[in-house]
Amino acid sequence: MTATLTAAVPFTTVIGLEVHVQLQTRTKLFCGCATTFGAAPNTQVCPTCLGLPGSLPVMNRTAFELAVRAALALGCKIAPFTKWDRKNYFYPDLPKGYQISQFDLPFSSQGALEVVDPKGALTRNVRITRVHLEEDAGKSMHDETAGTGDTRIDLNRAGTPLCEIVSEPDLRSPQEARAWLNELKLLLVYLGVSDCNMQEGSLRVDANVNLHIPCDGGRIAKTPIVEIKNMNSFRSVERALVYESARQYEEWQATKAEMGKTPKQTRGWDDPAGVTRAQRHKEESSDYRYFPEPDLVPVTVSEEWLAATREAMGDPPSVLREALAATWKIPPYDADVLVNQGRELVSYFEDLAGRVGEGKVASNWMQQDVLRTLNERGGSIDDFPVRPAAVADIIGRVAKGDFDTSRAREIFAEVLASGRTVDDVVASMGIAAVDDDELISLCRELLAANPRVVADVQGGKEQAAAGLIGQAKKKNPNVNPGKVRAMCLELIRQM
Repeated sequence: MTATLTAAVPFTTVIGLEVHVQLQTRTKLFCGCATTFGAAPNTQVCPTCLGLPGSLPVMNRTAFELAVRAALALGCKIAPFTKWDRKNYFYPDLPKGYQISQFDLPFSSQGALEVVDPKGALTRNVRITRVHLEEDAGKSMHDETAGTGDTRIDLNRAGTPLCEIVSEPDLRSPQEARAWLNELKLLLVYLGVSDCNMQEGSLRVDANVNLHIPCDGGRIAKTPIVEIKNMNSFRSVERALVYESARQYEEWQATKAEMGKTPKQTRGWDDPAGVTRAQRHKEESSDYRYFPEPDLVPVTVSEEWLAATREAMGDPPSVLREALAATWKIPPYDADVLVNQGRELVSYFEDLAGRVGEGKVASNWMQQDVLRTLNERGGSIDDFPVRPAAVADIIGRVAKGDFDTSRAREIFAEVLASGRTVDDVVASMGIAAVDDDELISLCRELLAANPRVVADVQGGKEQAAAGLIGQAKKKNPNVNPGKVRAMCLELIRQM
């Protein structure tokens, strides 16, 4: 099948997402086993997460608090009373034969998270159906290298606390889905709810997609919903949705009369091949035979506790973007770049902007120098050797005309490499401010030696003065090019 989309698709793509986020706790949801990633298989287990007879679960309070924090940030209504349920199904990496989850009384529901269309044409408000807690299953490790097809089970992950975030089918393109996931991830990281590391399984996404296809007579044909699994990056989510939308449309064109009889399906994403592959028919809630978990008591929350939780959360990324743009008079694009790097970098920027007094200048240095260098070196902004005071010192000297931006970047690089102060670096590089008298004398000398430039400027070609800057730098490397040009033009006007 050649599942590709043209620029103008003849249908509406309807997408809902189910996101499982591993909460940033030290221990599992119902026992004291560690949640450290990368431990040797089956070394972080106990009778409770192994499902041994007689073991009893005890709820991890921190996990519940983190999940509530996420739900509040998503604008969800928090239920004052919530309970646990058993979701029954058999799989080798589920030792109890059931998963402790939430069914009819989740702790939160009815939220929303806005996403800006990648082209900037609209903002879509994506509703959140529910946010609930559940425990993770183990991990099946398939060994096919020797041709034996053996499968081993690692139960280290069994019982790890997950926060499941279920959206309504409000997304209308694969690109929107990817943008929404990026915003959700940023929010959860800001809240300290999860590190959202997809490579370590801290964030996993299942996508539900079908098509609404306009037909003759104003009728809308709907393809069966397909759930897509096994996507290990947001780019994979986007690619899988693009492929699946095209596949469903081709199938609808071939079997229009039979589409209504096709059951819901679960398909897996094959990233190297770039296709989805059928796995099984999609289960309904009745297939899991939910019933209340008898070994855990319900959970109640008070308005006072919720108010204290809200107070401790801090501003979400959407509010920070608006605040930065308004306070420091920077473009929305700049605010978005800064906020997307994390709360610590925003604090660095605000410190720098406060010292410099100009938000746009500070933002330019952040993006062109600090962020670029940080990306090259790695690490966090908290460990960055050049602190805001030093960057502000360099920017201030440029503003005074002590040296130009090009020279300033050389100083910044040397401060970064050596760890010395700006004063020490400036002194060691032999940089000294050129006073006005010295500058005037130099410019007069240049004009006397370049009568053709003088004539061109007097004839209206002010750009000709740029040719004098290189000569000035050769005579005195410390001159400011902007000042040289401005002084030469002023002297020519006085002739």
